[in-house]
Amino acid sequence: MSEGVERNTRTIEGSVVTDFQDRMSYGGYLDLGTLLSAQRPLSEPEHHDELLFIIQHQTTELWLKLVLHELSAASVLLRDDQLARALKCIAWVKHIQRTLTEQWSVLATLTPAEYAQFRGVLGNASGFQSAQYRAVEFTLGNKNAGMLRVFESDPGAHAMLTAALQAPSVYDEFLRMLARSGYPIPTEVLDRDVMQAWTFTPELVPIFAEIYADPQTHWAAYETCEELVDLEDNFQLWRFRHMKTVERIIGFKTGTGGSSGVQFLQRALELTFFPELFAVRTEIG
Repeated sequence: MSEGVERNTRTIEGSVVTDFQDRMSYGGYLDLGTLLSAQRPLSEPEHHDELLFIIQHQTTELWLKLVLHELSAASVLLRDDQLARALKCIAWVKHIQRTLTEQWSVLATLTPAEYAQFRGVLGNASGFQSAQYRAVEFTLGNKNAGMLRVFESDPGAHAMLTAALQAPSVYDEFLRMLARSGYPIPTEVLDRDVMQAWTFTPELVPIFAEIYADPQTHWAAYETCEELVDLEDNFQLWRFRHMKTVERIIGFKTGTGGSSGVQFLQRALELTFFPELFAVRTEIG
């Protein structure tokens, strides 16, 4: 019996560090004491499924922090004409987006009856109030200065969103890079008020049609266009999965933050970041 136990036990190698009195540990580097103590269910008595709900949203916020980090870097790199490095940042964002979309399948295991037992403790807390999500939308071009009102009670979030509102979007930086590369981007596009939401600009479609007509000649621009299309596709899949998860759990109830719930999320599917990159497809061939 003892021999079998020994065969099923991995001996710790002598070189493995076990004394962390004066060394950096895994938990110390990641500040796990802070991270793992941030889940504080409010239901009384504590509902078993509230922890799932909290962790789902906290992990989403961590991923959104990384998305913002990479998109901000991509904007700077595009501004500096370092396209290859910018595309690497976008590639990372695409992988994160897939993780975020798949993550909805975890929350979708929460049944309407289970959620109803602790939904009341949320008060008016809602994903609508995610400052990082709004900053991602702003960074991709869906700007809405009216959203700043939601964050007036949080100076840090308000400042972050104001900066994102005032900065050129990733698309703005891409179009400026194209102009520096010799593409005839209209002056009114280059000089536009970047605090305004991007709207469809038909004058750009022929430029993209030329790029798509000869990918080999315009490879850098062509590849970037397709990477941006991937970003939008992934974002729309996330929005759709969000909407269907909400519908599955609360049906057509009003959202905790006061929105119309599923209907509000459905309208978000009409928003677009790079409309010309989809419009050009009608012209190809």
